[in-house]
Amino acid sequence: MAKKTLRTLLGASLMAMASLAQAAEPRVVAITQIVEHPALDAVHQGVKDELAERGYKEGENLRLMHESAQGNSAIASQIARKFVGEGVDVIVAIATPSAQTIAAAARNIPVVFAAVTDPVGAKLVKNAEAPGANITGVSDMLPIDKHLDMLLRMVPDAKRIGTVYNPGEANAVSLIELLEERLEARGLTLVKGAATKTSEVLGAARSLVGKADAIYLTTDNTVISAAEAVISVGERAKIPVFAADTATVARGAVAALGFDYYDHGRQAGVMVARILDGEKPGDMPVETMEKLNLFVNPQAGERMGITVADDVIAEAAEVVKNDK
Repeated sequence: MAKKTLRTLLGASLMAMASLAQAAEPRVVAITQIVEHPALDAVHQGVKDELAERGYKEGENLRLMHESAQGNSAIASQIARKFVGEGVDVIVAIATPSAQTIAAAARNIPVVFAAVTDPVGAKLVKNAEAPGANITGVSDMLPIDKHLDMLLRMVPDAKRIGTVYNPGEANAVSLIELLEERLEARGLTLVKGAATKTSEVLGAARSLVGKADAIYLTTDNTVISAAEAVISVGERAKIPVFAADTATVARGAVAALGFDYYDHGRQAGVMVARILDGEKPGDMPVETMEKLNLFVNPQAGERMGITVADDVIAEAAEVVKNDK
């Protein structure tokens, strides 16, 4: 009887030790982004910082993996297979191409996307209010009308608005369709330049010269990765360049009205922490960003042939100064 009791106690003790060891193992979060540029890098940092603030600290109870596809869809697929093979706890997919690749590969692993404009159109979720599967996240759908109000306030005589976009990226196509619809409602024309990779952005921007009165860049990752190419064309041809991404203003755009992608990452990080704490992504509605900030670059305006008015500068959350 005593031996049986001893074996029972020993077994219970071993089970308790195994349970403690399992509890002590760090959670694993894998982060992938389609390409590296300031906005997407800020999302990545925001996720990390939010997790740390919520008690998930790298090197303690959290192991972070991070990979960039460098704009290559084949590499994105390799990253997806790697993360699934590792059996991680949550995958964070930054930008639409990475999110689509991860969603196709990770059927049983929770996924949180970020910097995805149209998650329903990209077929990531069927319903933004009730995703119902293993994926949810934060959308960066743009307030196109507010962006056009900003552009026309600075270039009131603009009738033809140029843009460069990647026709092979679902996120970009959704935005271009919305932009064209909003411009037509105002009696304005959209002039498009297509670029399927970053090396084509310069040529696409040059195709707008003589056809566009102003250029507006969405959050298309292919184009934003090579935004300097568009800005250089704007400076030479005296065509003001505006952006949806505020980080592009420091790179030479005249102005942008947008949210902070670092805050966007923090918001996604909250969702990751909730999943690590036991919530199911399918029960978590897709979220959006609400707060918008105006960034202006008066010197860039001068280089592109316009003057940024004092009242616009006074309203800006940030006035960028880069005289080159």
